[in-house]
Amino acid sequence: MPKISNRAVNMPASPIRKLVPYALAAKAKGTKVYHLNIGQPDIETPKTALNALKNIDLKVLEYALSEGNLDYRKQLEKYYHSIGFTDLTTNNFIVTNGGSEALNFALSVVCDSGDEVIIPEPYYANYNGFTNAIGVKVVAIPSSIDTGFALPKIEEFEKKITEKTKAILICNPGNPTGYLYTREELQKLAEIALKHDIVIISDEVYREYVYDGEKQVSMLEFPELKENCIIIDSESKRYSMCGVRIGFLVTRSQSLHNAAMLFAQARLSPVLIGQILATAAHNDDAEYINSVREEYTKRRNLLVELLNEIPGVKCPKPKGAFYCVAELPVEDADDFAQWMLESFSHNGETVMVAPASGFYSQPELGKKQVRIAYVLKSEDLKRSVELLKIALEEYNK
Repeated sequence: MPKISNRAVNMPASPIRKLVPYALAAKAKGTKVYHLNIGQPDIETPKTALNALKNIDLKVLEYALSEGNLDYRKQLEKYYHSIGFTDLTTNNFIVTNGGSEALNFALSVVCDSGDEVIIPEPYYANYNGFTNAIGVKVVAIPSSIDTGFALPKIEEFEKKITEKTKAILICNPGNPTGYLYTREELQKLAEIALKHDIVIISDEVYREYVYDGEKQVSMLEFPELKENCIIIDSESKRYSMCGVRIGFLVTRSQSLHNAAMLFAQARLSPVLIGQILATAAHNDDAEYINSVREEYTKRRNLLVELLNEIPGVKCPKPKGAFYCVAELPVEDADDFAQWMLESFSHNGETVMVAPASGFYSQPELGKKQVRIAYVLKSEDLKRSVELLKIALEEYNK
């Protein structure tokens, strides 16, 4: 038997998907599973995109341009102009197979094996996988559920910078916590990046979904970072079209762009059909975005209120994205999440959550926590929390 690479052996399992076999087994037994583990919205994809799919009239499904087809990049230029970045042109975008590939490109451009990236935690679990795959070390700066996962003092970032530090990676608004960065926090990060000549990689895929009258501040609002900033963006959550796998990388830096293009050319091209759908989705989308934001606001308010009514549960109210992190009255949330799928059901139903330990560089920090995605309709969220409450009572017996 051939030896498996150390890279593969050390690749972390996804906390979002690692319990899937248990969910499939539960379903095979006839149990209905409410999926709160993954950011797959039940919101309908825009009709403009679905109609574009139905009306594709191509004789050959050919390769797209490595940087993305011009029609779609023109639409991205128009979109970014509409949110205030009128200096950007089609040449500032590289279209990717999902935001994940954009992040892989960004990390590969700025980091060599053995380099370090600073990330506030808890953070999107796949950041561990992306960095691990290219031999990059995550240097985490922990936040606490007791402060609503407010960002630690920015000065803590500077304390972590070494000669191996190549980037600071943030998600704004954040997955899994829904934390929203203030302009003052981002300004300080920009100053640190310039002082040490490192890159800010800002994952902004949830930009539209910010609540309570707040506004997301993009790192693009700091023009002094022209050579030190890469934005990661995606259509998956914006338009509830995760399956089309269309994301993109944005940078004003010609050198960063040119380097990322080498990786884009090496993988040939982004998905052609996905670009056609994404191009259509951007047409007259303001009404869609506003209605979806309103729906997520209702779901967030309902979920957080119901969770905090369960004895022993602690759940801060997120300001953006569509996730929250809840602390449960259990010693091991991984074990509890698996138990809910293997051994628990109530009237033939159970719940699937994502254990939060996988969203930390030090898993013990999230040992009692789970991430919950409020991507299901209110009726299903109510039932899910009811099931969670009953499950906790049974489990703790």
